Amino acid sequence: MREVVLGTAGHVDHGKTSLVRALTGIDTDRLKEEKERGITIELGFAFLDLPCGHRLGIVDVPGHEKFIKNMVAGVAGIDLVAFVIAADEGVMPQTKEHFEICSLLGVKKGLIVITKKDMVEPDWLELVEEDVREYFSDSFLDNAPLLTVSSTTGEGIVEVRDTIDQLVTQCEFPEVFGPFRLPVDRVFSMKGFGSVVTGTSLSGRINVGDDIALYPTELSGKIRGIQVHGQPVEQVEAGYRTAINIQGLEKEMISRGDMLASPGCLHPSFVFDAEFHYLSGNTKPLKNRTRIRIHLGTAEIMGRIALLEDEELRPGATADVQLLLEEKFGVWPGDRYVVRSYSPMATIGGGIIFNGSARKRKRFKEINRQAFAVYHNDDVEEHIIFHLRDSGFRGLTFNELAIKIGLFANKLAKILKTPISARKIIVLDSTRKLMVEQSVYEDIARRMLDILESFHQLNPLKPGLSKEELRTRLYPGLELKFFQAVLGDLIKKKKIVQEGGEVRLSGHQVSLQADEKVIRADLRALLQKSALKTPTIKEIFAHFPDVPQPLIRQVLELLIQDGQVCKVSEDLYFDSGVIAALKEQMVDFIRREGDIDAPRFKEMTGLTRKFSIPLLEYFDRVKLTIRVGDKRILR
Repeated sequence: MREVVLGTAGHVDHGKTSLVRALTGIDTDRLKEEKERGITIELGFAFLDLPCGHRLGIVDVPGHEKFIKNMVAGVAGIDLVAFVIAADEGVMPQTKEHFEICSLLGVKKGLIVITKKDMVEPDWLELVEEDVREYFSDSFLDNAPLLTVSSTTGEGIVEVRDTIDQLVTQCEFPEVFGPFRLPVDRVFSMKGFGSVVTGTSLSGRINVGDDIALYPTELSGKIRGIQVHGQPVEQVEAGYRTAINIQGLEKEMISRGDMLASPGCLHPSFVFDAEFHYLSGNTKPLKNRTRIRIHLGTAEIMGRIALLEDEELRPGATADVQLLLEEKFGVWPGDRYVVRSYSPMATIGGGIIFNGSARKRKRFKEINRQAFAVYHNDDVEEHIIFHLRDSGFRGLTFNELAIKIGLFANKLAKILKTPISARKIIVLDSTRKLMVEQSVYEDIARRMLDILESFHQLNPLKPGLSKEELRTRLYPGLELKFFQAVLGDLIKKKKIVQEGGEVRLSGHQVSLQADEKVIRADLRALLQKSALKTPTIKEIFAHFPDVPQPLIRQVLELLIQDGQVCKVSEDLYFDSGVIAALKEQMVDFIRREGDIDAPRFKEMTGLTRKFSIPLLEYFDRVKLTIRVGDKRILR
């Protein structure tokens, strides 16, 4: 049966730890300093088996203002809060701050416990009750049960237990889904066992023997053992106070604030898109890029808050912002956070994360407003389309999209069926499940056609562009499967023709102008007349001083494609008929003599080394001959 986690909250010395001890018999103050000073410093843990059959996990948090960081870490992941207020003092500064923190973290249910009733007169207690009710009005504790107790005498303790029992039976437990996540609130080492971490699991489930990862470092280990309230278990799921023994990770590698999670389920980032509520109790506006302390799970990270639409934010206002962290952290959309001022430290606001790996945004841009309009919409398919469009031609794999959306496995696969069948989403690689958004796909197709059209205009005598050059011109780093998918579609639609390793627009035909035809004829005649003593490329350029050199090269390429010219080297072009005659002469010689070498080739042809060596290498290259030492024989 699922465990429910209750957290305490309230001002220092208002009796939170005493209340827990009276309810459970467990003293959550375990440190020597805590016992000497009589205040809670670190998080304390206890449990209570309720009449309804549920086991209640309890997190006792420190109340002193110096330990608010620890308090926030303890509240992460709780289901209920027991708000503790001393009868002899009433609502105090940390009462208010703890309440604001609970509200910002989305705590929805709890009870109010007024302690130390034995220390005040009944009339005074009645006044305190009225004051407390008024303070919590119009909040999630507006209609919460309010009980008065004395942890010293035990008066009211049974009523508190029974009230908690009723609240637990009314809890709606969220479905256990997705990968396992546990914010680390404590880490220690046990002799003979190794590293142990504790925390409240937020999602998923994990088993003994499973692999586990630590974020943001992404170090990995294996689950050696799991305990819940000191009892070993084989599996733990969302909602449990848990201790996990990890093999492969030393204690020094782990810190409070790290997230223990299933491998590959988080993408740590420095930049988050978020909604931020600036508490009305603040005395001055919040300026853009103010340095702040961001509390995420059990972590405290320094950063800045970028206001996307304002220079400053007035108290009580809510805004769309970017959180710019000084250290990477991994979150899912929907995770909540608390913001405290850098100095002096005080809780000033918080909110909800929309995108845990956002690109850095320029302020006052319409594209920001469009993005946040999607975030504020509950349409999951619209969120999916947005993230795929935002990823551009690089696309997202199924797992990357799952992290962006915060939905995993069958839940996400089921939602994807409709947009994929409607081709709003194009699957490029079924193995990796790499996807791109339809408009991105169509943009690549348009760009491919535009590149080919521009190439044909600049190179009318070239039949096409090589596939690899086309891919490079589209976008550096474009996925090969993306390129092939678009190219295949355009070929299927008969907009593009592929011939060998080159592609062209289907309507493109090489056509020579009248003067280009003259150049072609003159060039062919020059090479035929020169026979084996062909001119070099520089000599060809000199022979046509009024013709642009690129045009000569293009005409040569056409002659090569038509089979009328052979390119022997970058510098030498021969008439094909001349090469064919030389080939016959060489074959006859080798068949008669058995082989040929460079001196005999020069003697046979009457050519100098300038021509003979490139020709011999050419015949090797076209696999007519093969070189053995200094001689060549027929292949």
